[in-house]
Amino acid sequence: MSFNGEQHPGVVPAPGNTQGFRLNHTMLRAKDPEVALAFYSRVFGMRVLRKLDFEEMQFSLYFLANVEQGEAIPEDTRERTAWTFGQKGLLELTHNWGTEQQADFAYHDGNAEPQGFGHICFSVPDLAAAQAWFDVCNVTFVKRAEQGKMKDVIFVKDPDGYWIEVIQADLMAGMGD
Repeated sequence: MSFNGEQHPGVVPAPGNTQGFRLNHTMLRAKDPEVALAFYSRVFGMRVLRKLDFEEMQFSLYFLANVEQGEAIPEDTRERTAWTFGQKGLLELTHNWGTEQQADFAYHDGNAEPQGFGHICFSVPDLAAAQAWFDVCNVTFVKRAEQGKMKDVIFVKDPDGYWIEVIQADLMAGMGD
């Protein structure tokens, strides 16, 4: 018998009509795409799969992913666009043109009051090595692995103040028991 998910109040069996549905991406707004892209590519190793510009509405979308070595990604722009929208776990950075030139402009990070959005999360193979890497990169920490009640969980901030949780999968095995 295959695992069908934990059962909790409100959970219903997945309707057959939802077969093949998958979470494609999460969107964060970026004040300055050059700064945000430098952060996500340098600190987290993400690559831009596709950039889409919408001149009439004055915004751009950047779709980022952690690409596996040897992964076959279409070179043709149209094919890569369709391929991008079929992936799992992408990060979309949305840039509304001109925000990078406004010194006092900032997006709400979701963790300040009123709270809403919380964070995105990266799983890493070695949490201690990742924490050391974040120090080298001068990343802003919200919480280091050894701090607080939840050990082995890191929280850092991206350039727009969004929180990023960083975990090591095998260290999560006993979490919430």
